[in-house]
Amino acid sequence: MKGVVLDLASVDNDDLNLGQLEDVLDDWEFYPHTEGSQLANRLQGAEVVVSNKVMLSREVLTAADKLRLICVAATGTNNVDLDAARELGMTVTNVRAYGTASVVQHVFALILSLQRQIPAYQQAVRQGRWQQSDFFCLLDFPIEELTGKVLGIVGYGELGQAVAKTAACFDMQVRVAQRDADDTRSNRIPLNELLAEADVLSLHCPLTEENRGMIGEAQLRLMKPSAILINAARGGLVNEAALARALHDGWIAAAGVDVLELEPPDGSSPLLADIPNLILTPHIAWASRTARQRLLNQVVDIIRDYRTGTIHNRVV
Repeated sequence: MKGVVLDLASVDNDDLNLGQLEDVLDDWEFYPHTEGSQLANRLQGAEVVVSNKVMLSREVLTAADKLRLICVAATGTNNVDLDAARELGMTVTNVRAYGTASVVQHVFALILSLQRQIPAYQQAVRQGRWQQSDFFCLLDFPIEELTGKVLGIVGYGELGQAVAKTAACFDMQVRVAQRDADDTRSNRIPLNELLAEADVLSLHCPLTEENRGMIGEAQLRLMKPSAILINAARGGLVNEAALARALHDGWIAAAGVDVLELEPPDGSSPLLADIPNLILTPHIAWASRTARQRLLNQVVDIIRDYRTGTIHNRVV
């Protein structure tokens, strides 16, 4: 049984244990990256493929006549034509809940860094401003506590709930946005109401055509001037030009962003400019070594079970 890993370097930075993965199949081909033009040749004769972000279109899947199991090495499966896979009798699986702790810790690293003004104070020290202070400390930038602050969460699945649980440790008040106008659950409030109330707004929903650009100028103007926005979900949820203007003009106080609409960015995003009240990280919230090893171990379990006739984490 032949297996192919199309983009190993997107998961493994030469710091993971690949032993179990290597042992679960008789024949493996590992590629750090795969371009579209290389897919047909690399999938030839493969029964199992592991892909994080390589696009598997209908044309590609139709040509891969031996392929039976597609293991997406991520939770989102938008890189696979699921309808084509279903029609061709291919099983598609994903990995789940592998990065919860990593994402939650990154979210709070962003929140705390912004509330405590860590980047500004670090720069001040490097510039010698502490050394020139008349006092033992430097108080140039306002510092806030999380205690009593309102955390608004958009998307209350695995990650949203974990963020809420951690927020309770800081004595924050948690509010959750309604999924849509038909969501009448008593513990949910309309998004616009949440925007006006939140001191910290954190996004944890998947990107769909319905919610693309859900945080734009109108929504940002509803937020408090003291509020901060955290997006460790998907870049397309936020209008980047509107957010850049909101940060520049003071509609909100700050933002922590781990994702952009185009990844890797081509330089066109306004969030790549020097914006002092923005922390921008390169889609690494999920990427602790422990989380990436956990992801790989799930892939191993899926393939091992597939060989015995059992499928778990089935998407198609």
